[in-house]
Amino acid sequence: MDMPARQRPTEGQLALARLIASGQPSLGEGIETVPASVYTSPERFAAEQARIFAKRPMVIAPSALLPRPNMAVPHDGFGLPLLLARDKAGKAHVFWNVCRHRGTRLLEGAEPLCAPRIVCPYHAWSYALDGSLAGLPRPDTFPGLDRAAHGLAEIPCIEAGGLLWFARDEAADFTDAAALAPEFDAFGLAGHHLYRRRVHDVPANWKLIMDAFQESYHVQRLHSPTIARFFADGVTAMDVIGIHQRSAVGRTDHLSNIDHMDWPALRAVITFAYQLFPGTIMIMSPDYVNIMVLMPQSAGRTLVEDFMLIPETPASPGEEDHWARSWTLLDEGVFAGEDFRAAALGQEGLATGVVRELTLGTLETGIKFFHDQVEAAL
Repeated sequence: MDMPARQRPTEGQLALARLIASGQPSLGEGIETVPASVYTSPERFAAEQARIFAKRPMVIAPSALLPRPNMAVPHDGFGLPLLLARDKAGKAHVFWNVCRHRGTRLLEGAEPLCAPRIVCPYHAWSYALDGSLAGLPRPDTFPGLDRAAHGLAEIPCIEAGGLLWFARDEAADFTDAAALAPEFDAFGLAGHHLYRRRVHDVPANWKLIMDAFQESYHVQRLHSPTIARFFADGVTAMDVIGIHQRSAVGRTDHLSNIDHMDWPALRAVITFAYQLFPGTIMIMSPDYVNIMVLMPQSAGRTLVEDFMLIPETPASPGEEDHWARSWTLLDEGVFAGEDFRAAALGQEGLATGVVRELTLGTLETGIKFFHDQVEAAL
């Protein structure tokens, strides 16, 4: 099948598909454990914030959140007043959402602004979407003002593979973001349309939420009312890309006759997923993508922003109905009603102190790998 250059599987994706088709799913060698305290300790949470979330590059949103030049979106999920912007040349930026005159917050809410300038609500200083100071009232009252020194304060970021990454540390290394881009270019992610987004407030530690997306053992049990019928139990494979994980779950037991270079056919029978360290989950369904960005608030509370991306804007009532049902199934049913609920119930149970360590079977080895990466980062 002749596909566009960016719409073909990578060698890593093909390798996982071949493992599943050959009947060699990824299994651990034995039982592993994780201390329960890593989910409940406030001291541990503070260390993670200081040594991981304040230091490492992280996904903040898909490129589709800013589909056109001259757009800006406020973002407060990480407890920081941030501003995501795409300038008139199409380049993405992350700024502090703070006026350089008197420190006033520039934009409120969470909806996009579509305009060539951001205007401070206090004294009407205005900024272009590249962060430069574009104008100010009564400039004669600021004699000698260096406009170049009063542009918006920028935070390091990179746009790659249809994702926007940022880092609070000026010395952060974005090599991983660039290396992962071909994985997401294979799905044409950068050209997708943002269908819907929603922030969930989950009363659970961020790692409990990550855990749920790093094993397939729960699929036939937890998801029995929703998506279990689409997947074969235990037909799964995973590998790693540096400190990140890539996994594939079979949607059928009959994978051997699929032409692996027929990318749409392969996606129809295998769901690929990515767990990007520290806290991003990507689920590549056959015809749409969910990206979940985890924003830890405390040891027992996490905000999760779910973005649903589709190939193009719905062009008919029938298409709109299709995507609306897909959104309801995943965001409201699978994620909120099952995965996030399970994480919240787990937090309640672990808070009792009855369970000192979590026991992981051979289908849950992705969890152990993830926790090992957290320990190494600390």
